[in-house]
Amino acid sequence: MRAELDRRAMAVLSAGHCATDFANGALPALLPFMVDRFRLSYTLAAVVMLASTAASSLVQPLFGAWSDRRGALWLLPAGVALAGIGIALAAASPAYWLVLLLVVISGLGVAAYHPEGSKFAAYASGAKRASGMSLFSIGGNIGYALGPTATAPLVLAFGLTGGLLLALPVLAVALLLLLAMPFLGGFAPERGTGPAASGEDRPGALTLLLGVIAFRSVAWFGLITFVPLWEVSLGHSKAHGSHLLSLMLLAGGVGTLAAGPLADRIGRRPVLIGSLAAAAPLSIAYVLVGGIPGAIALALVGVCVISTFGVTMVMAQEYLPSRIGMASGLSIGLSIGLGGIAAVGLGALADSVDLRSAMYVAAAAPLVALVLAMLLPSSRVQRRLEPEPVL
Repeated sequence: MRAELDRRAMAVLSAGHCATDFANGALPALLPFMVDRFRLSYTLAAVVMLASTAASSLVQPLFGAWSDRRGALWLLPAGVALAGIGIALAAASPAYWLVLLLVVISGLGVAAYHPEGSKFAAYASGAKRASGMSLFSIGGNIGYALGPTATAPLVLAFGLTGGLLLALPVLAVALLLLLAMPFLGGFAPERGTGPAASGEDRPGALTLLLGVIAFRSVAWFGLITFVPLWEVSLGHSKAHGSHLLSLMLLAGGVGTLAAGPLADRIGRRPVLIGSLAAAAPLSIAYVLVGGIPGAIALALVGVCVISTFGVTMVMAQEYLPSRIGMASGLSIGLSIGLGGIAAVGLGALADSVDLRSAMYVAAAAPLVALVLAMLLPSSRVQRRLEPEPVL
């Protein structure tokens, strides 16, 4: 494996991450329009998010296992293309059940890309694992932020059928990945060479980390699902809610650029604990205060929650060094998916009590994650990860 981080490879992989999460990030911005079109309750709106989450997250460990066993570079362009086509058709769908089907299809594209993409990001990162994974993650952060930013104006200008245009930039990135496959394949060893893992697998530590990610994801999915709806409930426009969501996501992207190098310097665990400790009070401040101070608090929540996505992915890979595809699928798939399931419970709470109560519960979730994070051992390993064959 190369000693230094390869920026060209990271740029291509990050672009793919940007495209898949652009498609994924368009869905929260579409929800208020879908609520009006199909007259959905908060629970049914959350079910749309659950369908997307189940497809994009819960099945990622299966793609991760496939990636570890055989490798599948073709999943990179194919996953990106499927994600974009699915969400574009979902926007223009005439029926609620068809929306659910198409967001599942889009989610499967997202699920196909992430384990293979994060594995090659680890290979291309060299010794600076957290820094490299932050560069990979920033693509997803930017994509998720641009999703609602692009979606709201398109739908306001052309109606929900304008969402068909969302597929165009995603398909362009899919083509880029298709052309870059020979270059990316150069980071894998020649066929017939075996894997050389760094350190021993620590499944107990990984299980604890997955609990941290799951509770962090309760806050994450609560915010991305209900921030636009919360702003509408306060009398603001749908576009205003989408802009606040984009602000949170873009701030998280900026935080990601700092979190990776910081984690390489002082350790993964301190960065994770510090971010979780700040997330809960800032989330509560957003709900209680509102206005410009609330928007600032929401942006800082984005920094605290989103910036550590890459850090926890690296920790998962270091806790399970012999199967990094599976570790990636579990950390950004299954555990995040469990947080998405909890978002449906938050939707039911919003229907039965009120939306404010659901926002408070989402704000409290990082406190549970903080307690679990304090029990985590160090994830540092003695030797760098070596790649596995890609056939």
